Amino acid sequence: QNILIVCFSVGYSAVALNHVIDFKEKKQEIIKPVSPSELFPSLPIVQGTSKRIKVLTRLTLVVSDPSHCNLLRSTSANIRLYDVIAVYPKTEKLFHIACTTLDVDLVCINVTEKLPFYFRRPPVNMAIDRGIYFELLYTPAIKDSTMRRYTISNAISLMQICKGKNIVISSAAERPLELRGPYDVANLGLLFGLSESEAKAAVSTNCRATMLHGETRKTACGVVYTVKKPRKVEEEEATMPACKKAKTQA
Repeated sequence: QNILIVCFSVGYSAVALNHVIDFKEKKQEIIKPVSPSELFPSLPIVQGTSKRIKVLTRLTLVVSDPSHCNLLRSTSANIRLYDVIAVYPKTEKLFHIACTTLDVDLVCINVTEKLPFYFRRPPVNMAIDRGIYFELLYTPAIKDSTMRRYTISNAISLMQICKGKNIVISSAAERPLELRGPYDVANLGLLFGLSESEAKAAVSTNCRATMLHGETRKTACGVVYTVKKPRKVEEEEATMPACKKAKTQA
């Protein structure tokens, strides 16, 4: 509840409650997510609006073996109940599988230690084409100077391949003091090698696109949005009345 209050006060309109499953530590099963209404009877209202803050459920699978990916390939009823699904690959092979074949919304990048592999352009480009986003955490960079160095180094190596596309910066905060406002997080994105517009997108439009990607995965449908196409000068002249044509030519 305290974390939600801080998120509301600094300007966030949506929060994801993360449920992490690490198969390497102990045998775990994917359980049904707890309804946010059960945890938080009354949600705060977003500043400047009349809407209440949106609380999503997220599942993160830490995979260290290809057999762990079978759960994501199976049609588990509990997996479909989560709003966002993320995968945390530990090896280059699993990173390639996550980018090319797994039906997920986020691919988490390790920021607490040096990566054991280099990013390759083909799987990263395929993930971008599939609408999958890459997640970077900023909380480790706040806690420790060593992890800050790894965070910046791993982020820059990713930016050299993806060119700042499909990046989401999140907190993974467990305490209210670990949270930062959207503008502060966007400034941290500049240290990660993002441009100003890319850093803003990493905490706003890219996060919304991840939510929409999760909705299409759950409903097996699609989200359609329309964009007004700019008309060319020749088309405008062709559709222009004759009297106006004469005036413009004169």
